[in-house]
Amino acid sequence: MTQKRINKLKIFNDPIYGFITIPSPLIFDLIAHPYFQRLRRISQMGLSNLVYPGANHSRFHHALGCLHLMQRAIKILRDKGVDVSKEEENAVFIAILLHDIGHGPYSHALEHSIVTNTSHEQISLIYMNDLNKEFHGELDLAIAIFKGTYKRQFLNQLIASQLDIDRLDYLKRDSFYTGVSEGNINSERLITMLNVRNDLLVVDQKGIYSVENFLIGRRLMYWQVYLHKTALIAEKLMIRILKRARMLLKIGELPMVEDNFYFFLNSSISFGEFDKNLLDRFASLDDHDVFYNVKQWCFCKDKILASLSKSLVERRLPKVKIQSMPFEKNEFLEAQIRLKNDHGLNEEESSFFLYEGKVENQAYNTEENQIKIQFKNGDLKDITEASDHLNLYALSKPVEKHYFAYARNPF
Repeated sequence: MTQKRINKLKIFNDPIYGFITIPSPLIFDLIAHPYFQRLRRISQMGLSNLVYPGANHSRFHHALGCLHLMQRAIKILRDKGVDVSKEEENAVFIAILLHDIGHGPYSHALEHSIVTNTSHEQISLIYMNDLNKEFHGELDLAIAIFKGTYKRQFLNQLIASQLDIDRLDYLKRDSFYTGVSEGNINSERLITMLNVRNDLLVVDQKGIYSVENFLIGRRLMYWQVYLHKTALIAEKLMIRILKRARMLLKIGELPMVEDNFYFFLNSSISFGEFDKNLLDRFASLDDHDVFYNVKQWCFCKDKILASLSKSLVERRLPKVKIQSMPFEKNEFLEAQIRLKNDHGLNEEESSFFLYEGKVENQAYNTEENQIKIQFKNGDLKDITEASDHLNLYALSKPVEKHYFAYARNPF
């Protein structure tokens, strides 16, 4: 039974948009729910604050920002004659509010490390189904929109597309908190230019330049922030820490603490295994649980786990190189030999201090969910065809970069 609450709080003060209004008692109760309040303790940008000290905002901030932008979008569409019922309005508000509720500690950084082979979208859906039971079916339509099964496709596109409300908030918000001005898109103007044609989301012709800036800003934010080499290697380091901890736990050499974080460390859990008990266990996890344990592991008897943990806590990160071409194999072998000769590490042990891989940045995908520009004569064109920007089509081509990193003085 849902506990009845007095809806005293009607607004939040957001540093980007100002006052954000809570549109209904149901949405207030969802925000007040422990599942949602947990997002206050989940960082929006993982370990990016090791590069950009201001990037300490949470998934809670982002979800409320999305709710605000969705309210603006529905108002704009209604003003343009698009029929959106009160039920649809409430449902799309709920869907965008809860779209990230399934994120685990450190967001994307540990997405597949704590629960295996399961995306945060899948866990979000599990949360929404559970909340739907608690709120007696009031989330039915929101879940249909979130899953993309509702008959009105533009509502789903507002939740998940290449020009969705999620992206409009996180680019502007992450730009604000990191101080990287290239991502400071004009989300208000983009929303003002939205329209609906044949039940699909389109952008009015006057919004072409705003879409261009949005795509260019997205590309720059990925290279400068989300795929920044230092933030990238910090996330890889955190993953290695958990991998080493799991190895020690299996052979009984990791001090066992009876908490939910250790439960997930000691288990291999996938999507199909989530039940109510497991969901509540996952809901208790946040960034603080993980970092607390990493701090404790700095004093672990296992020198590898202790070294990795100190490296993260004290920000003594591996030296990282990034380039367009793959690295020569001899660079990896030479680093491996140095670790063996200088520190007596075997091949398996040295693998914890060596990192190689690649990242990809594709600002726009012309093959799916295209951003359509609606011209005054009624024509619809993909943004790459409608734009006269010479470099815009190039943004649709995936760009790969390869990275290689090694710990210079692990002990």
